[in-house]
Amino acid sequence: MAELLRDHTTLRLGGPARSWVRATTAEELVDAVRTCDEAGEPVLVLAGGSNVVVADEGFAGTVVEVATTGISADHQGDDPTCGGVVVTVAAGEPWDPFVAAAVERGWVGLEALSGIPGSVGATPIQNVGAYGQEISQTLASVRVYDRVLRGVRTFAAADCRFGYRTSRFKADPGRHVVLEVVLQLRQGELGAPVQYAELASALGVEVGSRSPMADVRRAVLELRRRKGMVLDAADHDTWSAGSFFTNPVVAAADVPEGAPAWPQEDGVKTSAAWLTEQAGFGKGYGEGAARLSTKHALALTNRGGATTGELLSLAREIRDGVEARFGIRLVHEPVLVGCAL
Repeated sequence: MAELLRDHTTLRLGGPARSWVRATTAEELVDAVRTCDEAGEPVLVLAGGSNVVVADEGFAGTVVEVATTGISADHQGDDPTCGGVVVTVAAGEPWDPFVAAAVERGWVGLEALSGIPGSVGATPIQNVGAYGQEISQTLASVRVYDRVLRGVRTFAAADCRFGYRTSRFKADPGRHVVLEVVLQLRQGELGAPVQYAELASALGVEVGSRSPMADVRRAVLELRRRKGMVLDAADHDTWSAGSFFTNPVVAAADVPEGAPAWPQEDGVKTSAAWLTEQAGFGKGYGEGAARLSTKHALALTNRGGATTGELLSLAREIRDGVEARFGIRLVHEPVLVGCAL
């Protein structure tokens, strides 16, 4: 019986794959993708399935499941004179358990990224970020298989072209298969300076202050749970792909009155959630099995039994409604497989 993509994605949507290969080592991963490419077989590289929307018809090709494991450090942090540690992580390692291990071992710089679903290998692709931290701030290099050059390459952080929720890997979709990520982390008990006002308030500190990493992780997890952003099979608000739309960056003159505004090098970033709600799409909006989360205005959720078609219809309604109201066109964040907005 064919594997169903809905059994491997956090949205629990998606039809069957024509074939399925599970790669448990980097070598198996490269071999599987290379073999498919040489045969002209369509390939979907899938790990945590947390940032993907798959068509109801499924995928007419081979899904290569990234199931690689391994975390290694250049030392174990037992030397108090050493201020940093280099950590190499396999692409298939689940992200949040790795963050939990980093906090436990005193590796600083990932604590505000707690609770994010998915795999380590996915983090550099969209420059995963939350609560004032981004993976680009601690990433040293990424080792990938280049499907165009048909060889393994290593990109230093400076060559990854990181931006807000983007990178060279996202800009050239499908070309690079992440094999492992190398992080340069400081050591200590205090987390990085808190840069996000909501998190600072939850911790009872000023923006720019530092708190124990364990406290930061607990606070972030609690904030994310309130928004339905920590996976829970019993909570349909978490049957999502996270924030479906990215925060748009626009010209200063185009920021609606009253909207949040964060100056950027190329304009002003405003809140997609604010735009969505002000355009009439509040929490819980929708009818049927595909609706907005009751906890977060940017999460499109499967309330049980939804189809991909229903979810995308809701996404179009929200995107078009925001554009009609504010003249700003929202851009979807998840990868769409076999479907389109």
